[in-house]
Amino acid sequence: MRRGRDRRARRVPAPYGRERVTGTAPHVGVIGAGIAGLAAATALVERGVRVTLYEREHSLGGRLAGWPVRLADGSPATMSRGFHAFFRQYYNLRGLLRRVDPELRMLTGVPDYPLRHSGGTHDSFARVPRTPPWNALGFVALSPAFGWRDLLRMNPAAALPLLDVRVPRVYERLDGVSAAEFLSRIRFPEAAHHLAFEVFSRSFFADPRELSAAELVLMFHIYFLGSSEGLLFDVPAEPFPQALWEPLGRYLEKHGTRLSLGTAVDGVEPDEGGGPTVTVEGRRLRHDALVLALDTGGLRRLVAASPDLGDAPWRCAVARLRTAPPFLVSRLWLDRPVAPDRAGFLGTSGYASLDNVSVLERWEGEAARWAHRTGGSVVELHAYALDPGADRGAEQERLVAQLHRVYPETRHARIIDARHEWRADCPLFPVGGFTGRPTVRTPDPSVVLAGDLVRTGLPVALMERAATTGFLAANALLERWGVRGHALWTVPEKGRSASLRALARLGEH
Repeated sequence: MRRGRDRRARRVPAPYGRERVTGTAPHVGVIGAGIAGLAAATALVERGVRVTLYEREHSLGGRLAGWPVRLADGSPATMSRGFHAFFRQYYNLRGLLRRVDPELRMLTGVPDYPLRHSGGTHDSFARVPRTPPWNALGFVALSPAFGWRDLLRMNPAAALPLLDVRVPRVYERLDGVSAAEFLSRIRFPEAAHHLAFEVFSRSFFADPRELSAAELVLMFHIYFLGSSEGLLFDVPAEPFPQALWEPLGRYLEKHGTRLSLGTAVDGVEPDEGGGPTVTVEGRRLRHDALVLALDTGGLRRLVAASPDLGDAPWRCAVARLRTAPPFLVSRLWLDRPVAPDRAGFLGTSGYASLDNVSVLERWEGEAARWAHRTGGSVVELHAYALDPGADRGAEQERLVAQLHRVYPETRHARIIDARHEWRADCPLFPVGGFTGRPTVRTPDPSVVLAGDLVRTGLPVALMERAATTGFLAANALLERWGVRGHALWTVPEKGRSASLRALARLGEH
């Protein structure tokens, strides 16, 4: 794996062992072909393990999958669950993608990460230095929403946990507090609260009042005070299937992985011989080990259908896992372009439920070709943490109305086609929930977990947590067989300044 520009990035060494499996190769079933499952399958098959990858959908990618649609004008297009930012701190996810594209030409950089509040304030990270503490000082110097006076009004004692974030200590200190309460304690200015921290918290698809403050503070460490990679990010230059998953699928098959798509695993049963058996379409298939790389709902359902899997405390912990509230992705194909100076991505706050706007032709080849051919634009709108009882039609109309407020020129555009995706399958990290989350290892040493819901002792989040736990799950199995695992990288595991770390420790007493 290759780290980024941060010289203080932490290398997590792999378990020692033989280079590859010798003798009869163990057969591992990986259940779930999202980022976590793909990472686990890749790590295993590269060490000579036989892998069958089970996925109930007919495509790879999990929550980053895409599927073909036919637009009202007859054009073929690829729909997905929407925009995702591939930050430069995502060392292990990017390491996975380098298997098929060593220079990551599949990704293209977004030149800015602008934030806009309906009250008129704007922020941008394009000119903010990347290395702490200069990034924080630069943000204060450049931000219209957060100035030096705001900095002086903050509660320094309450803000000390931001200066030295470590896992699991950050959870021990702050998991019992909501993100909203933490921001109130430190007297973070209201405008900057909306423009910065709320954008982070809602990236977990959660209301800040429900989200653990520990997750929010960990995010602040990963993306800002703990890393010199910066807040600018990359996005795929083509839709997810073409750019990412189809090449990785070919890579896995070339190395001997069996891709079993459109195949749901109905249950898991421990085997007296030491390996688990899965039930697939009425057939019982034995494996030497399993990786469960499912989303929250899928893991709960599979464990509930597998009464002999794990022990009672572990099963109860899985049953208690919660999903975040619903979110909506609306993609609009417009008959005329948005203004040429619009950013490819804009984070928003104060515009009802609208959380961000993407103008896809600014970076995605498929959208750019459609826009060039038709003279239109492809615009995507995201709304997170919606009311489960919301009127879907009304919410979709409200989202479009907010687009007209943000980009007034779109009021005159005709919508050639619109696709609306409602989902509610992301993990929720509620106040006080950290200790109850399962880890990579389970009571059964032949069964391991992977995914962004999994608790780990590393400073990772979101897609990077999925990729990292996929590699960790594979490493746990490889270690059982005396085979060398895969080294990983993370952002620094502690605050960058020794004096600030000492100050933070004083605040604990």
